[in-house]
Amino acid sequence: MKRSLKSILLAIAGVLIIFPFLYLVMLSFASEWQYPNILPGYFGLNNWKTILGSEIGLLTSFFESVLISLSVAFVSTLSGFWGSRAVYNHPNNKLLTLLTYFPYILAPVVFAACFSYFFIKMGLFGNAFGVVAAQFLITYPFALIFFSSFWNKKIRSYEELVTTLGGNSFQTYVMVLLPLAKGLLLICFFQTFLISWFEYGLTSVIGLGKVQTLTIKVFMYIKEANYYYGALSCCLLIFPPVLLLYFNKKYVFKSLV
Repeated sequence: MKRSLKSILLAIAGVLIIFPFLYLVMLSFASEWQYPNILPGYFGLNNWKTILGSEIGLLTSFFESVLISLSVAFVSTLSGFWGSRAVYNHPNNKLLTLLTYFPYILAPVVFAACFSYFFIKMGLFGNAFGVVAAQFLITYPFALIFFSSFWNKKIRSYEELVTTLGGNSFQTYVMVLLPLAKGLLLICFFQTFLISWFEYGLTSVIGLGKVQTLTIKVFMYIKEANYYYGALSCCLLIFPPVLLLYFNKKYVFKSLV
């Protein structure tokens, strides 16, 4: 009896979790769905054909978002790993670690407004490179915080051992530190990719409406009350995170266990 009740509760929980995603997929194929009709008037591929092949450029936004997020994740992960070592070895490492939380005190829109003057002066307003630089300002501190737990006395002893054996800094990183932190590097890469992928506030201010990432497109369709295109955009928006979660579970977590 208890086992059957547990199975029923798990099934209900599974349905509640999966239903929003299934509804988005269904809504992306629907049109002419008006009250009080239970089912949509049309169900097919028209929305996908129209929005992917027209001048709206949703597919362009998708690939631009992928490129921006990959760039942000790659740069912030590697620089955060290197910078976290410098913070750990600094005499005032506690103060520096505390300062890394500063970007998360302010809302992303306010944070972007504070730096907008400097972005205008450097010619980074309204272009993809400026969006990458703006998102780096919030993903780099995250990487510093994330890698702060990696550095300890044991890791330092490995570095000293490589130096004793005649190794240089490059060999220390490539042959010792990076292999030891491989799992953490992948997790940080996934996390910073997701931060960049779903980021809206910084992108909307620094991008100035010219850099229309997929997140910007979703909000645009919702504001226009175009729920069918909004659902379609959401389907594209959740595809990379689901793919990353699959690889994360299949390869990264297995290597850490």
